[in-house]
Amino acid sequence: MNWIKKTLNFGEKIKKLLKVRPSKEDIENSDWTSCCKGPILKKDLEDNLWVCNSCGKHHRITCRQRFDIFFGKNNYEVLNTPIPLDDPLEWKDSKTYKERLKAARKKTGQKTAVLIARGKINKIEVTVGAIDFNFIGGSVGAAEGEAIIFGIQHSIDNKTPFIFFPCGGGQRMFESPIALSQMTRTTLAVNELKKNNLPYIICFTDPTAGGITASFAMLGDLSIAEPGALIAFAGKRVIQATVKEDLPENFQTSEYVQKCGFVDLIVERKDLNQKIATLLSILLKENSDISSKLDETSENFSSFTKTAS
Repeated sequence: MNWIKKTLNFGEKIKKLLKVRPSKEDIENSDWTSCCKGPILKKDLEDNLWVCNSCGKHHRITCRQRFDIFFGKNNYEVLNTPIPLDDPLEWKDSKTYKERLKAARKKTGQKTAVLIARGKINKIEVTVGAIDFNFIGGSVGAAEGEAIIFGIQHSIDNKTPFIFFPCGGGQRMFESPIALSQMTRTTLAVNELKKNNLPYIICFTDPTAGGITASFAMLGDLSIAEPGALIAFAGKRVIQATVKEDLPENFQTSEYVQKCGFVDLIVERKDLNQKIATLLSILLKENSDISSKLDETSENFSSFTKTAS
């Protein structure tokens, strides 16, 4: 066999090896994932609330996994939120937007990246929202905006605190100005929640960036974060290229952001339920005391005006 045939045979062997490489779907459906020490069984990770035993990394989880951890399995109700018209701009690049939505819905089992649920923590009725990063990177479009506003309105109607677990890269480019308008709409909805003196707690998860950070995610009465979560507007490389300086290694992590005053508390996933329940009991008591004092002041003023007349 001459060197040309040997080379051709070698090329064929490489092609065969490349063909047997696992696809993205194979990796996602595998029983294994990776972390600091290499492969780790997903079952072991799940048993520890999707937190690595070795390095403490809080892995990304779905909305339902989040609710299962926060409320306890089957101790909550997922609410049906409005779903506007798909693909109003008829977007198309390498795929149509409708195809992307179809694939995301199949992958996550959700109609939208945002899910809203209601339930109780320590006997306190709450409304909770979360974003699934697996749904087109957790990006916010019209359906996600509607879901967030629906959740806030549900809180106002039922006089419950609103808790949100943001995650994602920002506004969904496939919906262009429609997606950008959700920043304003969700901000106005949060303002209505605050007018009703209802607690609004944000718990940052990895990663939270772009228009999500620049709108409803930074408006919480209290801002909590999971350890090591990326919290940013623009990416680190963009900022570094702009300021022309080296940035700290932990730049934009929840620990760094806390030092800068944008996060109040960093809480591990296993402690979130109890910590938020404690904070809510304090906030609700204070709101109740303020309301009582306002009612008392109003009654005293009313009595005074009657006497004066």
